[in-house]
Amino acid sequence: MSRKKINQKVAVSVVFVAAMFMTIMDITIVNVALPSIGRQFHESTASLDSVVIGFLVSLAVFIPAAGWLGDRFGMKRVLLIAIFIFTVCSALCGTAGSLSQLVVYRVAQGVGGGMLTPVGMAMLFRAFPPAERVRAASILTVPTAVAPAVGPVLGGLLVTSLSWRWVFFVNVPFGVLAIVFGLLFLDEQREPVDGRFDLPGFILAGGGFSLVMYGVSDAPDRGWGSPVILGAIVLGAALIAAMVVVELRVSTPLLHLRLFANRLFRTTSLVIVLATAGFLGVLFVVPLFFQLALGLSALQSGLNTFPEAIGIMAGAQFASRLFYPRVGPRRLIAAGLVGVAVSMSLMTQIGFGTNLWWMRLLMFAMGLSMAQVFIPTQAASFATISKADTGQASSLFNSQRQLGSALGVAIVSTVLALVGTERVVAGHPVADLAGYHSAFLVAAAIALVGAGVALAIKDSDAVSTMVPHDAEAAHETALATAG
Repeated sequence: MSRKKINQKVAVSVVFVAAMFMTIMDITIVNVALPSIGRQFHESTASLDSVVIGFLVSLAVFIPAAGWLGDRFGMKRVLLIAIFIFTVCSALCGTAGSLSQLVVYRVAQGVGGGMLTPVGMAMLFRAFPPAERVRAASILTVPTAVAPAVGPVLGGLLVTSLSWRWVFFVNVPFGVLAIVFGLLFLDEQREPVDGRFDLPGFILAGGGFSLVMYGVSDAPDRGWGSPVILGAIVLGAALIAAMVVVELRVSTPLLHLRLFANRLFRTTSLVIVLATAGFLGVLFVVPLFFQLALGLSALQSGLNTFPEAIGIMAGAQFASRLFYPRVGPRRLIAAGLVGVAVSMSLMTQIGFGTNLWWMRLLMFAMGLSMAQVFIPTQAASFATISKADTGQASSLFNSQRQLGSALGVAIVSTVLALVGTERVVAGHPVADLAGYHSAFLVAAAIALVGAGVALAIKDSDAVSTMVPHDAEAAHETALATAG
């Protein structure tokens, strides 16, 4: 197959979807393996948090630098290096001989994961012009929807049939295929970068985001009043505040915070923080609800969660082809988040004797509604961002989405701890659904706040992306004919 016959929209989509699927699935699949890892290394449950937190902290450090690195050294080069780092470190994680060794490899794995997502997203939105951004956004729903649902199912199968090491080894074929395909078919993307690397900005941003990420991730276990947690969050916030001052004063900042002066980008960025917090908060609670409260196996839990992915994939078609071009982002995002909140609220009616088909239906409805948030948010966010600033905007966007995911899990975990998930009956501990139901309600409230913020979006700002599907197809045909 000739390299020239591969359209760059196709090439970027294939590599980025494979890489995103691998990294997103990694987060959920590792959670399933933690009990087995603890038994093998004779470690307590509390100490296993470092396997997850080390990865998240490393992500937070390198996401801010990804946009600058991609523009300076080439998007293709940085993306493939990031995939290579993630793939090699995944293999190393599978060979770890101790918990401390595993944590070191996970931190290194986060370096690749932190650079991969912003650079890949920037390449995707540069490959697709504004008139076709909604299609690019629908492509992003494949890994973001399917990977979190596949992770628990595949993780349960691998841990049960093979060993926990295979939850890391499974990343290797994805990574190798993405690298080979990228080397053969991706074109280089590069934007002029003035000045040197902003080292003060990198230190302040990396230190600040990583400390805040550590604080909110570990707070549910240690307690929000823990001196370690309070110290991490306060110091992290201080570093971020200092970073804002520094970045607004330097001529070539690592993070172009002035992009937040862009009304559409600012509003959609806040929406994605809130939407991600509520959505991933529930995806964190649901497996615990299925396994610890209702007594399902890890595999059964994953299969009952999977309707969410089906809902997102089906909803993405409606959002991209029918609703977004006609309704625009403002009302579609707000309605989607209201639907998400209603689905989450109705989960409080699921009890011990409830037919699980009701929960599957609610998971499907939540996914269907969430697609009406993901598609328009991602399509509209970069509508008024120049091609030169896309890499920087992608770093900012993904930094906030990562923070939103950590906040969502931290908030619902705290609710579970405060309300409780067990009670004593006749001297024996039994599951108490009140904690899970309270977590569902809190996540629903977060989604409703996001719906309120979405009403501040101006559809006129995103009009360049609101192109009907038939007009988009005609536009692409005209470009191909002209070429």
